[in-house]
Amino acid sequence: MRSRHVVLAALLAAQALLATSSPAQADPAATVTVNTRAGLETVHEAAIGVNHAIWDGQLGSDAVSDLLKDAGVRAMRYPGGSYSDIYHWRDHTAPGGYVAPNTDFDTFMRGVRRAGGQPIVTANYGTGTAEEAAGWVRYANIEKGYGVKYWEIGNENYGNGHYGASWEADHHPDKSPAYYANLVRDYATAMKAVDPTIKIGAVLTTPGDWPDGITAAGDAGSWNEVVLSIAGPVVDFGVIHWYPSGDTAAQVLTRTDRVAHQIALVREQSRRLAGKDLGIALTEVNTSYGRNTQPGALFAADAYATMLGQGVFTVDWWNVHNGIGQVRQIAGHTDYDDFGLLSSGACTADGTVCQPALNTPFAPYHAISMLSRFARPGDQLVTAATNDPLIRSHAARRPDGGMAVMLINQDPDAARTVNLKLLGYTAAATATVLTFANGDSGIATTTGSSSTATLPPYSITTLVLKPATSTALPATPARPVAGSVSDHTATLSLPAPPAGVKHEIHRVNGANTDQWGETTATTFTASNLSPGTTYTVNIVARDNAGRSSWSSPPLTFTTGTPTTSSCAVTYRETSNWGNGFVADLDITNTGTTPVTNWTLTYAWPTTWQQVANGWNATWSQTGQQVSVADTTTLAPGASATVGFVGNYQGPNVRPLRYSLNGTLCTTR
Repeated sequence: MRSRHVVLAALLAAQALLATSSPAQADPAATVTVNTRAGLETVHEAAIGVNHAIWDGQLGSDAVSDLLKDAGVRAMRYPGGSYSDIYHWRDHTAPGGYVAPNTDFDTFMRGVRRAGGQPIVTANYGTGTAEEAAGWVRYANIEKGYGVKYWEIGNENYGNGHYGASWEADHHPDKSPAYYANLVRDYATAMKAVDPTIKIGAVLTTPGDWPDGITAAGDAGSWNEVVLSIAGPVVDFGVIHWYPSGDTAAQVLTRTDRVAHQIALVREQSRRLAGKDLGIALTEVNTSYGRNTQPGALFAADAYATMLGQGVFTVDWWNVHNGIGQVRQIAGHTDYDDFGLLSSGACTADGTVCQPALNTPFAPYHAISMLSRFARPGDQLVTAATNDPLIRSHAARRPDGGMAVMLINQDPDAARTVNLKLLGYTAAATATVLTFANGDSGIATTTGSSSTATLPPYSITTLVLKPATSTALPATPARPVAGSVSDHTATLSLPAPPAGVKHEIHRVNGANTDQWGETTATTFTASNLSPGTTYTVNIVARDNAGRSSWSSPPLTFTTGTPTTSSCAVTYRETSNWGNGFVADLDITNTGTTPVTNWTLTYAWPTTWQQVANGWNATWSQTGQQVSVADTTTLAPGASATVGFVGNYQGPNVRPLRYSLNGTLCTTR
């Protein structure tokens, strides 16, 4: 755990209007559309996780283990954040820190087994060695047979002072990402020599969070660029942490809008720099507002579901217990500013305010409990969308034919009525309804409609649906693979369909899909695509009787820009300080005629990227559209270099396509 260096976003306009409007009027029913043909990722066995810390005297206790088991927690991380980089497992010491009694590794493992989960262990990089880590693997998996599969190398090692801020212990003479990455290779080699079946994770920065994007003096690139280039080929997953900032519920609850871009950037970096798709583990997450009250619960439910849908294989809340902070009233209840899921029973320094009894669950605990009932290991998330900005929606299909829809009402004052629209699925008339509302001490279970629901203010509601009939469906196809991709076409490699089954190829577009075609072959070519565009596609199997299966996991690919054009653009970032940057654009006339009074246009991929000011041309921005204009003439073969200062509040995603006087340019 550490403080975060992130820029705050604006208040959500819809909630601001709610606070000032009068008199209150009934809101029209919202529509939530669930498309079972637009599949997302499958829930991993370690999906729902938490952090344990060796300074927590309740670590591994029966009471805590049973509470975590009841909540459906299936992954537990040890030995606790930054303590990982001072902890020596063999003698159970952490020089410079406090180690509570009965928190050693064996005690931790007893708790993990009692809870029915699996461990995630962070090896000591800061003050340890590869040999020490390999010894831990030998003890855990060879001597004790614990079967610890997931091992991280260090905690937040970019916080070692290399970028200015220092909270992570690092006794190495070189604090650079290159030094870390080279030692990660040594750790991975030594640890896998003991047990080749383990998975090794390297520490990465989260796109959009400090110090992501910053290149320090003497480095070949940013932390992620260097670490993935050197260590990426020998590790199995990347580790990110996420503590989105905000001073109000309206601010923090919108931060999940950034997740898709965050994870897409990590995947793109992995493919480009490591040469493979790395797994992604979010091993610390929490919020900055309402940590123990309903805003924290709403954030937890939305963040976990969104991350899992993007393919993050484990999401681990920080922490099981933590400690009391700023006490205040939030959403009508006392919030202790405690990062813990469970009360530590602490009091303020003056003794005037105390938390509830030890191990009393806070609101996010119940959100995680709801998550485990909504999406279970082996379930597949599918696309869900709503036309109400204060309702967040998620859906998961189940191997037995059932489906669950989780609806989060972020309105603190008003209930919302929701009509459910299911595409590719017919539900039985009734559903099991699970509800966790503001101030509740647990999840209520009732029976209700499968087509409509009323969501209490500030609540999480899950509808568990059953199919109207038990008709056997074709087997769900495997994920397609992108073959050759050009500016206008993409060849997709498909699994071979069984006899009597065709594969339908669907493009996902919001909550809807467009069917591109169908085939019984193992390849499919999509044509007439737009250059410089990202596409997401799924496969659906349909038999001769017209019955369709669930969709495959998604394939995402990006088309290139034209290989030949009368213009070319090179985008080059020259500096970055975590929430702002400087970039140059080189614009070249590759045609045969002069270009006079030229205007270059492009669009930012996100809503939080902004041109602050520019030079060597006239810069303007409207929404996400940017225009760069100049009255000079570009002769054939001539280039112009223009630059700008940009601001961003989330992942800083490069534009994909540029047009010069209406002509799409080649990008270099």
